[in-house]
Amino acid sequence: MHKLGLAAATVLALGLMAAPAHAQRLNTGATGTFGQVRLNSGFTPDPHNVTLNAGGGYDASGISAECGGYINTRPSFSLRYTAGELPLYIGAVSDSDTTLVVRAPDGSWHCDDDSAGNLNPLVSWEAPRSGRYQIWVGRFGMLNETAAAVLHISEIGGPATQVSGETPDFSLDPAYGSADLAAGFQPDPHTREISAGGSIDASVLGGNCVGWVARAPDYRVNWTAGSGSLPLVFSVQSDSDTTLVINDAQGNWVCDDDGGNVGLNPSLSFASPASGQYDVWVGTFTQGQLQPSVLHVSEISSQ
Repeated sequence: MHKLGLAAATVLALGLMAAPAHAQRLNTGATGTFGQVRLNSGFTPDPHNVTLNAGGGYDASGISAECGGYINTRPSFSLRYTAGELPLYIGAVSDSDTTLVVRAPDGSWHCDDDSAGNLNPLVSWEAPRSGRYQIWVGRFGMLNETAAAVLHISEIGGPATQVSGETPDFSLDPAYGSADLAAGFQPDPHTREISAGGSIDASVLGGNCVGWVARAPDYRVNWTAGSGSLPLVFSVQSDSDTTLVINDAQGNWVCDDDGGNVGLNPSLSFASPASGQYDVWVGTFTQGQLQPSVLHVSEISSQ
């Protein structure tokens, strides 16, 4: 092959190799990789949080100069929204530097990098349209590099700024003490007054964890199981909307919002509780002042 032809072939090959980050087309009609949801204005719980992976193989700057980071060609999540009188906020929280790309129902593109603070992105509409919002959560860094993130959809406000790495820590001493309880304990329920709430968004734990909790556990139960079949029930009594976060004896994070028997009380029941350490956080559903509450530990009842 002549040198000129070889050079041309090399340039063509390099162009083909570079094409995927820029020349791929976004699949704006696909359902989100991490699911979809229909929300009507006034939805609860608010925020609606989704755990997902940010990043991908498409350079978002190909959409417009305002967009940045790497995203997937397929949306991360699809929102079908029925608007009312409230604004709409879509943001993301991550320990990595994430970006946001949203295609609104009218086909317009909305992008952001750090508006939520701490390298977290946020886009919002004061008068949102009804329809489908296609959402991509991207990240700065290497092509196809991903990072864990939590997508935040709300009519109240954007996600609160989080300190990198700040999560509930069961290795810390509990703020309101501990109790050694064994199957058949009396009196039942065992109760402890706790000021619910904190500065950490429990959604960083994933799953159905919501609310605002402290970094250290509120209470610790050192449990000795028996031979009977009674459950171990944790619940909260409060006039406020509280939540429960528990790291159980096997190291699992389990959470609840409104599973109790009264009002907005949370409750978690372990049908065959293993012996060991149960670390308990009592949270508030919305961020703000600490709220009075009473933690109940029981084998027979829930609040």
